[in-house]
Amino acid sequence: MSKEIIIIGGGIIGLSSAYYLQKEGHKVTVIEKSDFSSGASFANAGIITPSHIVSLAAPGMISKGLKWMLSSTSPLSIKPRLDYDFLQWAWFFKKSATHTKVAASIPVIKDINLFSRELYEEIKASKDFDFHYQHKGLMMYYKTDKMGEEEWNVGKLGIKEGLKVEHLTKEETQKLEPNIQLNIKGAVYYHSDAHMTPNEYMKQLKLYLEQNNVTFLSNEEVLDFHVSNNTIKSINTKNNTIVADEFILTTGSWTQKLAKKLGINIPVQAGKGYRINVKNDTGITIPAILTEAKVAVTPMNGFTRFGGMMEIAGINNKINKKRVNAIVNASKSYYNNLNINQKEIDNVESGLRPCSPDGLPYIGKLSNLKNVTVAAGHAMMGWSLGPATGKLVSEIIDDKKTSLDITPFNVERFN
Repeated sequence: MSKEIIIIGGGIIGLSSAYYLQKEGHKVTVIEKSDFSSGASFANAGIITPSHIVSLAAPGMISKGLKWMLSSTSPLSIKPRLDYDFLQWAWFFKKSATHTKVAASIPVIKDINLFSRELYEEIKASKDFDFHYQHKGLMMYYKTDKMGEEEWNVGKLGIKEGLKVEHLTKEETQKLEPNIQLNIKGAVYYHSDAHMTPNEYMKQLKLYLEQNNVTFLSNEEVLDFHVSNNTIKSINTKNNTIVADEFILTTGSWTQKLAKKLGINIPVQAGKGYRINVKNDTGITIPAILTEAKVAVTPMNGFTRFGGMMEIAGINNKINKKRVNAIVNASKSYYNNLNINQKEIDNVESGLRPCSPDGLPYIGKLSNLKNVTVAAGHAMMGWSLGPATGKLVSEIIDDKKTSLDITPFNVERFN
């Protein structure tokens, strides 16, 4: 039966949900507080990441965070503040950072990433799209033996999970990337990953949805909900009152704030990241993570993107130039003769990645409201998990058996 569905949030998760819902015959409206052209869905590294099997809430991450806290150029910055939501999130993060919990999450993260990659390839193969997509894997470059050992330990976990992973010498790596000069000791090479050009895909996806009767409302912020008999009847924005049968929150870093209006706590902290686009030919053909610096490098359609940092400091779009310069300096230290000009540095953009305390997204219905589904908290894997999340949301709305077990993504697991 066709339903009127409101999706609140117009990033990759919201548009992916709209894609699968309209295919099932539903009438979909997507509401976005900006203009559908900015944010983490546009500023991300564009990598589909089955390799990223260890969540952010890994054992040892707290001590690393404390060590990095005082550095203005560290890969992870957690700005402590007397804010209840932040302090609660930090407590849940600490409780999640155990070997047992991380080990349990590894197959969950791997499976949803592989499922999402399959769905991207299905979309790519359809006649409706023509976007940049390459399945070339991901290099984890390292400069020190200590980091190389750490990365290979994760790589061996990936092999146990059925992923193809190789440990390469510098010479073996250079043979795969002959047009660049690498200043590294070696690399851990995941064959499982793919990459895209996010702004290109987002534009094509939005155009496809418009052509298939999905309505888009831009610059509309949801102010309140009208609830009756455990059901949302309508929402109020600054310009409209909108009635629908089902409501989906794909609101990223703003999810906790909005969910509070519905009487539910969904812990999310915004993790700011930055991206720099380099237009000149870098010679880079395989995406990479510069492991010591936690910088991602992706060859996209017409440029190479350098991005990174995880700055947990609340919701803000301020550009920290020291962190931007840290990305530039790190990139130049791994790639000899890399040229990033000042105009490209000045054109930096940021995005806010919605981080759950345990590194797993929230996907599912609310227990106290019959017609509300949440899909948020994807952290650094939002791009990677877009189609998988959208497909699961569609199955939840239609009360079908979900393609994956969604128990680990329980929206109310911290309540």
